[in-house]
Amino acid sequence: MISKRTAEMTSFIVMDVLERANEMEREGVHIIHLEVGEPDFDTPACIKEAACKALEGGHTHYTHSLGLFELRDAICEYYFTTYGVSIDPDQVIVTSGSSPAIFLVFSALLEKNDQVIISDPHYACYPNFIKFVEGQPVTIRVYEEDGFQYRPESIKEKISAKTKAIFINSPSNPTGNLLSQSRMKAIAALADTPNAPYIVSDEIYHGLVYEGKEHSILEFTDHAFAINGFSKLYAMTGLRLGYVIAPKPFIRPMQKLQQNFFISANAMVQQAGVAALKEAGEDVARMKEIYDKRRRFMIARLKEIGFGITVEPTGAFYVFANARHISGDSYKLAFDILEKAHVGVAPGIDFGNNGEGYLRFSYANSLENIKEGMARLEKYLANRI
Repeated sequence: MISKRTAEMTSFIVMDVLERANEMEREGVHIIHLEVGEPDFDTPACIKEAACKALEGGHTHYTHSLGLFELRDAICEYYFTTYGVSIDPDQVIVTSGSSPAIFLVFSALLEKNDQVIISDPHYACYPNFIKFVEGQPVTIRVYEEDGFQYRPESIKEKISAKTKAIFINSPSNPTGNLLSQSRMKAIAALADTPNAPYIVSDEIYHGLVYEGKEHSILEFTDHAFAINGFSKLYAMTGLRLGYVIAPKPFIRPMQKLQQNFFISANAMVQQAGVAALKEAGEDVARMKEIYDKRRRFMIARLKEIGFGITVEPTGAFYVFANARHISGDSYKLAFDILEKAHVGVAPGIDFGNNGEGYLRFSYANSLENIKEGMARLEKYLANRI
């Protein structure tokens, strides 16, 4: 028998869209991919060179389960330089991507039926992390007119004796919006009372901000876990490198989980991570400039075509556009667009019930392909009417 927790796990619908798109491509159909949140840039040369040098230098064995000290120290330096927060290297656990970091946090934090507050919409996989360790996700609706930001008073209303964590993600997947400094401060204040829930902050899209400034939760409270990684900012998705910054009492428990389930992150890739933090600044700036051009073009074209975008997204590489005037079934609409227009998009329902009626578009593709995708989409909508 398949375990109940596995059988009840939902699929990641955007991957279902991608896999159907891949099938169509094998049949000779040309697909414009706007569904996947993966940088289309090559990994910067300095990072690849560091990885190759590490491989040739024999960095092919286990490292310390917390990660290489050099990398953890570089992460601390990065957080001090970027956010002005002081972190001890012994507060950092290096993981094989940010997803294992999320798993470590909730495995160490939650007992059965403990609750975690998450926004709706949210990154599709968040509820499954929580449920897999027998916790309960508690959703709070966030609204287009607010730029899909939490309303701190709504969080406060949902906090109970069972609430162990408040999960935030800024810049956000799927919306591309940031939490304002004032709202983040208000949320952090909810963690500064006795027996208060921890704040778990997914900061994986930090650095990819085109207007305004992102803030780490650690600027406002130390009663928090900050999760980050190298996949998005440094175009290192396939190298699988992330980390979590945690309160010191949680380090040893999470280290034991790491030792048992993962042992350590890839030694060679950890060396590449050091190079990313210390040498890839110019490459990141170049990628950000290109992303911003794509962002501005996509927002303008989607509005021109008729999609609703009340607050323009300023981070990550997503636009979460209102398509309720087209269809109330985003799943069906996304697959219809794929089959008829040959454009991959992510259905809003993948990101929670409050995402229904929206479509997520990724601009992690060339401007040429985005232009073609928008033209196909415009033609599809004209023929649909």
